[in-house]
Amino acid sequence: MATPDTLSAPIDLARVRTLFSRPQRVERSDFLRREIAARMHERLMLVKVTPKRVLDAGCGSGADLALLQKDYPAAHIVGLDAAAAMIEAAKTPASALKSLNQMLSRLLPGKAGVDLLCGDFGSLPFGPNSVDLVWSNLALHWHPQPDRVFAEWRRVLRQDGLLMFSNFGPDTLRELRTAFAEADAGSGTGTGTGSAPTAHVLPFVDMHDFGDQLVEAGFSTPVMDMEVITVTYDTAAALLADARALGGNPLATRRRGLFGRAAWQRMLAALERQRRADGKLGLSFEVIYGHAFRPAPRVTAAGEAIIRFEPRKGR
Repeated sequence: MATPDTLSAPIDLARVRTLFSRPQRVERSDFLRREIAARMHERLMLVKVTPKRVLDAGCGSGADLALLQKDYPAAHIVGLDAAAAMIEAAKTPASALKSLNQMLSRLLPGKAGVDLLCGDFGSLPFGPNSVDLVWSNLALHWHPQPDRVFAEWRRVLRQDGLLMFSNFGPDTLRELRTAFAEADAGSGTGTGTGSAPTAHVLPFVDMHDFGDQLVEAGFSTPVMDMEVITVTYDTAAALLADARALGGNPLATRRRGLFGRAAWQRMLAALERQRRADGKLGLSFEVIYGHAFRPAPRVTAAGEAIIRFEPRKGR
């Protein structure tokens, strides 16, 4: 059982699965996932790895699977997602790769191709030291215990295996957070502590906290960086549609009753007051990128220290 201090937020994982149970609902926001996947890919190409097995943790409808298979045609690619509907959606594009998989199985030793699994990426159905590369694009922020997820990813990675991930940071959806806070303040439901708006918008973990968690989980040389991507809209309706399509609100503490018409109008008015000089409404996404390696062990299973000696050159 998670204790409050280990929770990134009181996220209801069953609610997350429900929110992603209709792939067509989240499809309209896929442009952002594809853009961030491309930026992750640029970072991945700077790291020279030749993985035999790649895990796409939180693969969604599978758009990144073809990208990974193109880079590593000899590898066994596994897509895993907690939402069964997303795995079903991923089977359609994966079927287009079926003939390629069959050809690779004839030409390359071992198991090449793509497999799909439904499961929790915080409790993986793999043994230790079984994966060479864990890739996770905009999935980690849907789990209430990222520290547990990092520990699990390290468990399945082989020595010198690579973790590469992206997720949203604290400044994501700040315009919506501000607008809902103003609406709550106007209705007298705010607490004055800043906690009320989190019932409307998922809070996100800071980049530096993730770096600390990676080290605590046993990863070496974690590299973290971030950027803010702003998407602009002509109307509040279009902005809100994309915000919903990104997943929605999985918080166990979310407002359960209807958001009244007057409060909704206050929220829309607060959004309108944030229009930019060019007349557009902006929606910010703080995107965190991280990668780290699983290092060689420093002690044996019996607790004895391992000392490695590098051979001297020229002898």
